[in-house]
Amino acid sequence: QVRLMESGGGSVQSGGSLRLSCAVSGFTTGRYCMGWFRQRPGKEREGIANIDHDDHTIYAESVKGRFTISKDNAKNTVLLTMNNLQPEDTAIYYCAAHDFSSTVPICTLISPDFTDWGQGTQVTVST
Repeated sequence: QVRLMESGGGSVQSGGSLRLSCAVSGFTTGRYCMGWFRQRPGKEREGIANIDHDDHTIYAESVKGRFTISKDNAKNTVLLTMNNLQPEDTAIYYCAAHDFSSTVPICTLISPDFTDWGQGTQVTVST
């Protein structure tokens, strides 16, 4: 079973930066997808960035150019570096993962494709 543990959330002023970290263990294959999702107040959960085992990345338009997803393979960690944060980025941020399978052989930003989830970390951006 894949285990995920997020850290690094907090409060920051508009224009500031934060880096979220997700410690990962338990992948059963060498082909996998790691994603960051967020749920803003009153909104549905949305995928914002992903990275696969070959370091291919996909970003949602809302964060493209401001957020960067990366992996530290030596530490089994996935990072989300968030720059120029705005109040609309206020949300609970979740790390998620799935092994590639016959039913989901690609890396997407679609929540139901992900089988394992972290507990979430709060990010609050004030004006």
